[in-house]
Amino acid sequence: MDLIKIAEEAFATKKEHPSFKSGDTITVAYRIKEGNKERIQQYRGVVIRISGHGDKKRFTVRKMSDNIGVERIFPIESPFIENITVNKIGKVRRAKLYYLRALTGKKARIKEKRV
Repeated sequence: MDLIKIAEEAFATKKEHPSFKSGDTITVAYRIKEGNKERIQQYRGVVIRISGHGDKKRFTVRKMSDNIGVERIFPIESPFIENITVNKIGKVRRAKLYYLRALTGKKARIKEKRV
């Protein structure tokens, strides 16, 4: 059991990310390796779920790309995440926003929380 914890601590990035929840619009700067080149891709979308706990926490971001919904799951402790920026704070009443998959256009909008 201790060997598993030692391995997890060795791979932990210990980066500080801003706090966000389901319904927030975020931009994830993700490092992508193509051959021998490396670049940072900005992935902006709505957080539709956060699952897991501790170091194994992961979040799903959904964005619309040419009227096609694209979802991507990011581990929160991934060494490939450069930074996370919170663009909008959403006003939602659920933790999992799977209903957004069936909605398009104005129906898929999330109200912004006034801060």
